[in-house]
Amino acid sequence: MKNYISIDIGGTAIKYGVIDETGSIVVKKQMKTEAFLGGESILHKVFQIIETYKDAYQPEGICISTAGMVDTKQGSIIHASHTIPEYTGMEIKKRVQEAFSIVCEVENDVNCAGLAEYISGSAKGSRVALCLTVGTDIGGCAIIDGRVFHGASNSACEVGYMQMFDDKFGALGASSTLSKNVAKQKGEDVEKWNGIKIFSEAKKGDAVCINAIEGMIDILGRGIANICYVLNPDVVVLGGGIMAQKQYLKEKIDAALDKYLIASVRRHTKIVFAAYENDAGMMGAYYHFCQMHMLK
Repeated sequence: MKNYISIDIGGTAIKYGVIDETGSIVVKKQMKTEAFLGGESILHKVFQIIETYKDAYQPEGICISTAGMVDTKQGSIIHASHTIPEYTGMEIKKRVQEAFSIVCEVENDVNCAGLAEYISGSAKGSRVALCLTVGTDIGGCAIIDGRVFHGASNSACEVGYMQMFDDKFGALGASSTLSKNVAKQKGEDVEKWNGIKIFSEAKKGDAVCINAIEGMIDILGRGIANICYVLNPDVVVLGGGIMAQKQYLKEKIDAALDKYLIASVRRHTKIVFAAYENDAGMMGAYYHFCQMHMLK
């Protein structure tokens, strides 16, 4: 049985483990990213993970999902935000292959999550899929006929940067903004509020929380509609921590899309929620590796 080491580098945690050739996760663990320590520290953690499993599992490849814009051919970071210092320009693929003589492939984390949903998740069977992750920002991925659409310079579907109401879509529609808005209206410290508490209070009838969620949904509806007018996906997959509240959100998001999409587009656009949660990046990194090497 062939095995692959899969590593998902997020801003908060690095999820990692071993996936076999059937697509089954054999080992799964995680550690803190400590992104503030910078790119070299992250790469050191990646090396530690590979060292841990390479002898026992004799991996055929190293599959990496990571935050930041990625040049998938070079396996390097084109651009990373200030939250991961000195990550931009990091040649992950080259350095991993030089250190271990094992083939390595690298892809953006949202693209990996989208690929996982397309191949074996909520978007399975679709032709054109738009996948969005809503968290501290909003990430996007477009998959067309089974392949991630990267654009001319590997920055396609960076929807968080879309301009809306003199700000960015990722700033206005993110769950972190929801918490800030509730805290501000209540005159309390933002640390007292998070998505879980806000939804809990909204379900109890808290008007401030209800209105803040409605505002977030309206922003998401506008943004998703704008993207749909360009991509015309048959399915939109919504992921990220806040989307765990799908029972509360589904009807409201559907209503927002009814409002902002013309009927001829809306009736061909299905809204679903991500099937994968913490395993999305690892699975997507594995699928990306397989596609790069024509294994599936």
